[in-house]
Amino acid sequence: MEFRIEDLTGIGEYNKKEFLSKEGEHEGELFLAPNGKVFLVQRKNTIEVRTDKNLSRLLREQYESVMTSRYFGNGGIEVVMSGQMSLDEIYDMARLSYNLSKELE
Repeated sequence: MEFRIEDLTGIGEYNKKEFLSKEGEHEGELFLAPNGKVFLVQRKNTIEVRTDKNLSRLLREQYESVMTSRYFGNGGIEVVMSGQMSLDEIYDMARLSYNLSKELE
């Protein structure tokens, strides 16, 4: 099971940026909406997306592989790519995150 941003449909333009740790080491990729707000963080075994707090709580209760996002905090979730959450659901969450991020000022 592999999330590929190229397979994500239903979103507009975005930019990709390398995500570095505080020590300057490669940690993953950041994907930014046209307004410069991050909507997706892709790491080796996880992805992080922006959500609202109610959906975040619901998904954390429903799936063991979903936790509070390290990048977005309570405003997002981090999903371990274990197969517990379907790839279609993950793509849906990425679309929602893109739309939520686009609306931010």
